[in-house]
Parts: sequence; C-alpha cells; structure tokens
Amino acid sequence: MKILQLDVENMTYELLEPEASVYDESEEKKYSIDEAVVMLISVEKGDNEVVAREAIEDTTTFMERQKRKLLLIYPFAHLSRNLAPPREAMRLLELMQKIGSEKVEVKKAPFGWNKKWSIGIKGHPLAEQLKNYGGTDLEVAISKETQREIVKGGISDAIKQEEKVKSTWYILTAEGELIPRSDYRENGHENLKKFADYEITKVRTYQQVPPHIKLMQKLQLVDYEPGSDQGNMRFYPNGRLVKSLLERYVTERALKYGAIEVETPIMYDYEHPALKEYLNRFPSRHYTVRSDDKEFFLRFSADFGQFLLMSDATISYKQLPFRFYEMTRYSFRRELSGELTGLKRLRAFTMPDMHTMCADIEQAKDEFKKQFDFCVSVLDEIGIKRGSYEAAIRCTDEFWRDHNEFIKYLVGTFGRPVLVEMWNFRYAYFDPKFEFNIIDSMGKATALSTVQMDHENGERYKMTYVDANSNRQFPIILHDSPSGAIERVIYALLEQAAEMEKEGKIPSLPLWLSPTQVRLIPLGERHTEKCIEISNSMSKSGIRVDVDDTDASLNKKVRNAEQSWVPYVCVIGDRELESGRLTVRIRGKASQFEMSTEELVNGILGIVKQMPNGTLSLSMMLSRRPTFRG
Repeated sequence: MKILQLDVENMTYELLEPEASVYDESEEKKYSIDEAVVMLISVEKGDNEVVAREAIEDTTTFMERQKRKLLLIYPFAHLSRNLAPPREAMRLLELMQKIGSEKVEVKKAPFGWNKKWSIGIKGHPLAEQLKNYGGTDLEVAISKETQREIVKGGISDAIKQEEKVKSTWYILTAEGELIPRSDYRENGHENLKKFADYEITKVRTYQQVPPHIKLMQKLQLVDYEPGSDQGNMRFYPNGRLVKSLLERYVTERALKYGAIEVETPIMYDYEHPALKEYLNRFPSRHYTVRSDDKEFFLRFSADFGQFLLMSDATISYKQLPFRFYEMTRYSFRRELSGELTGLKRLRAFTMPDMHTMCADIEQAKDEFKKQFDFCVSVLDEIGIKRGSYEAAIRCTDEFWRDHNEFIKYLVGTFGRPVLVEMWNFRYAYFDPKFEFNIIDSMGKATALSTVQMDHENGERYKMTYVDANSNRQFPIILHDSPSGAIERVIYALLEQAAEMEKEGKIPSLPLWLSPTQVRLIPLGERHTEKCIEISNSMSKSGIRVDVDDTDASLNKKVRNAEQSWVPYVCVIGDRELESGRLTVRIRGKASQFEMSTEELVNGILGIVKQMPNGTLSLSMMLSRRPTFRG
C-alpha cells in the first residue's frame, strides 16, 4: 500500500466521470474540506487487513499528536503500477474508514472516478509524508512532480535494482561472530536495535517535528526558504558561520590525509557516454536543466566531474593510492517531497567528496581500512560522540565469502557490533560500503561518513594508471565522504544536543562551533567601554566575543545568552573594573569562576585546539544586530 499523506488547509475536488468498471455511486459531484489530513492511497496486490489497519493507525496517531480531527481517505491509483483489483481495494478502503472513525472523523472520496481537484498544503515539515506499507513493489509513493521527473529520465536503473535486490540482515560482533539479526539480543546496545529496526522496516516517517528543526530555528542558524524548491534551505549568519567552519575543518583534514583539492562543474551533459551510463548505476534521482538545445542534469555528487578529470590525468602505480577531493557546494538530489525533513534530508546539500585510485583489491582493502579510521577521527574531532552513531556494512554474499576477514577487521577496529546487510547481487557500482549512522532523539537513523569500493567506474570512465611494465590498468576507486553532508553534520549535532536536554543536561554546541564563544554584559552603561576593550583583546586571540549593550535588564541579558547557548558569560561591573579579573559563568556549570582575561582565553584555546576559527558573523555589539523572522 502506497500513501501520500498531506496535512492540508483546504481541498476541493469534483467528480467528472467514472474511470473504472467498478466505482462508488455518488449524487454529489463537488466536495470541499478544510483543516484535514488527506491520505492519497494506492491499494496494491497482496495488501490485506493487517496492512490496512497499520496504515490507518499510523495516520490517526499522527493526527492525535498534531491535533487534527478530520481525515479524508482519497483513492489515488497513480502511486503504483501493482494495483489490487478494484473490489478488493474498495473493501480495504472501507475497512480503513471504519477503523479510523473510532478515533477521528473520517470522510472517503468516491472510488473509481476521474476527478478534478485543487489543494492547499500546510507549510510545516511533516505536512507531506510518503508511506509504504507491505510488499516490495518497485514503485515508491511519489508526487506528480516526481512522476514527471521519472518520465524525463530522472530516476536511475540503480534505484529500480535496489528495490529488487534481496537483503539478508546480520549483526557482526567485534569478536567476528556473524549472527542473524533475528537471533541477536542487543543487551547494552539499544541504539543498534533502533538502527537495525529502522533499516529493516524502512519506516522513515516522523510522527512529530524532529527536535533539530526547532533548534535550528530557535538558534537562528537555518530555516526553510519558501521562495525556493523544497529541500533548499536559507542559512542565517550564525548558521553560515557554523557551516563554513565545518567545511574548512573537513577540507583541511582531507588535504592533510593526502588528497589534492579540485573543483568541478555542477551540471553535466545527459548524452555524454560515460556519464549517461553512470547515471543508471547511481541510486539517486536528479534534477534536469535545459540550456540552448541540450539537456543537462545537476550533479548529485562530485563523481562525474572528478572522474572526467581523473581520466585525463597520467598517474603511475608508484603514486597510488592517489586521492582527489572536493567540497561540493552544492550537490542536488531530487528526493521525494515526503522524505524531506529539516537538515536530515535535502535536495541541495554540501558534500565533502574524496575519490581514491587504487591499483587492485588488496591495495583497495588496505586503503579502505585507513579511511574507515579516518572517518572515525573526523567525527570525533567535530564533536559527534561515538555512542550516538552506529556502523553498517553492506556487501554482496560473494564479497563476504571472499573477503570476510577484511570486514571482520573493520568491525574489530570499531570495537562494537555492527549491522551487516548482504545483497544477493550488486545493484550499483559499489561492493562493499560502510556508513556511520547517527541515531537521533526520535530513534531515526541517518548516514554520515561513508566509504564505498567501486569496481566499475575505472573502466567506464577510462581512468588508468601506468603499471611497472608501462601498461595502462584500470584502478579500483574508493568513494569517501569523511563526515557526510555538512548539513547532516549540523543535524547530528543539534539532535545530539536535543538528546542531552532529554537526559536533563544543558544542551550545547561544541565550543569551536559556537557562533559566540564569550558574551560580555556591562552592568551599567559606564561599563560598556571596558567590555569593548576586553572584547577587542580577546578577538585578537581568535575568540568570538560579543557585547550585550542592549537596553534589556541584567537578568534578561543573562537569560538571552543562555537561550543562545553562549558557552561563557561575563558580567562586567565596578568590581571587575577595579580587580581587572572576570567573573565567568560557564554553560552547564552551577558555580561561577573568577579568572583573568588571559586565563579565559587560554582555557578556550586549550579546548578548541587546532580546530578552525572564524570571526563573528554579526556585529560585536548586540544593539546593532538584526533579528530574523522565521
């Protein structure tokens, strides 16, 4: 059963003429509803009462949490090619109406009619949700806009193959024992259980707005952009600062690791032979663009440009492994509208992308191990705690048979059990790949770091290296995103903070990413000059410090600093002027501390160490700052 669930302000529809041999009789031809949840439903072959009950209970639970009271069940045959017989579909829809009526008011649009309709959908993050219950049919629930993209070629063969591939799920322990998922008991590994259930059941929908969305808006970091396509976000000054620091950090780490940095275009020719073939081996949907009389697609990774560049490079076996790196600002994926959730899944995102040429499978495995460790260290230094993410390794049965010691080594290095998905065939270009998946405060998972072993594109793009006998050979390519998309890193940090708050702790960002690290609050107007003097001094050391010179009361200024998650707050009064020392409130600590300006600076620098720093994104004086209406 495929469902597109919509939270609507209003919807009108008019019955035109029956379009099926079996249809509901209806004297009325025009209908209108306001403030309702609408379920556009395709009932598929194999759907039964259990599927129908699960679907309607899922939606009514959502309605209770969102305080919605009216539900419209709307038969919609356009979400699937595997439709149930009309009479069976009508029976299940009537059953769903009956079950739903126990909790909310339910209306059902007549079945089997060609309808003309208009709809106004609310603007909140959960207003459009795609749901798939039961079955493994190729199609997924999609909007009309996405259907048009598919007709134009915007969906790859790899996505279709991914729907057909058979997965077998295991847990691989750090000691090397492979256990069927159904036989494993997650004592002490609750996050692993949440992750495994999320991956296997494929229930992606949220019943409540994820906490990171509220936090990104509250902290004025990021927000939705109503003037753009869905999944394209606006970054306010503080959000842009956080994003740029993350971009700089990952890039610096990649270059220190040994990559060379390049930059490639964001759009590519549909008819380029290698690109066209690769489009169908990459499990992603894409945007299309026309220029003159040619059709282009927007990249969804740096692969296309980097591979074309690598195919023009002359590289010796002595230089391998050879690494190319790019921070793609931006990559584009035409994700289904119901899958878009804050910073977790976007249509335009920033992806650090490194590709490594390796001579053969043994060199590729050795480099894969190093990049696995590299990804762990990147997340560690960013401030994403190891216990907040789980590892998944995905490979074919064949790769496991031939290289299971290699996979066991990775899991032993990770030191915790991991989820293993084994495919019966390779549906895309990679085998194997690993991901680190953050488990958010609502039990949902999202991939961050990943490395994939690519067996196809060396030959496809005619990338070669010169071997010891002066012959040209095709390399194996490793795809590595050391952190995952930068927006997802921000999502992970905010969800981690939400989890802290849930546990009764004070939420915060890592100190090196805090837009303001120190706030100075003058006790009176005569103390403002001293605050400016201290601020200028600390700024020279690379500390982001601002001054609250607004007309608010002292208590409100302190409260505003707390609500903005400022790590260090110093109130400057006569005592501080006389002593030359600061009274410092440290976020998350009950006591106040007295220290010199130098001691505070050294303390901050000792924590942030070699992480990138940046200047304030807004004026040092709070009275000169704009506020942004979300």
